[in-house]
Amino acid sequence: MVEATEIEKKSLEAHVELCAERYNKLENCIDTMNTKISSLDKLIREVHDMVHTITNKRNDQIIAWGIGIIASLSATCAWMIAHYILK
Repeated sequence: MVEATEIEKKSLEAHVELCAERYNKLENCIDTMNTKISSLDKLIREVHDMVHTITNKRNDQIIAWGIGIIASLSATCAWMIAHYILK
């Protein structure tokens, strides 16, 4: 916390002026923080969207691989049935 200066203790006008400067500086700091927080929020949303997209692509890839493996196994079983049992 900022201590009152000697001139502030003696003059109300000086105190009011210095307080106005302090509040202006505080307001500028808050505005700067709001800007930084907004940019961080935007960045986090972009990263979240990227992770979501990558996850969806990976899930699609796993499903495609699974379908391919199941189709290969089914075809192999059908060939074996046709070749060994139905002969």
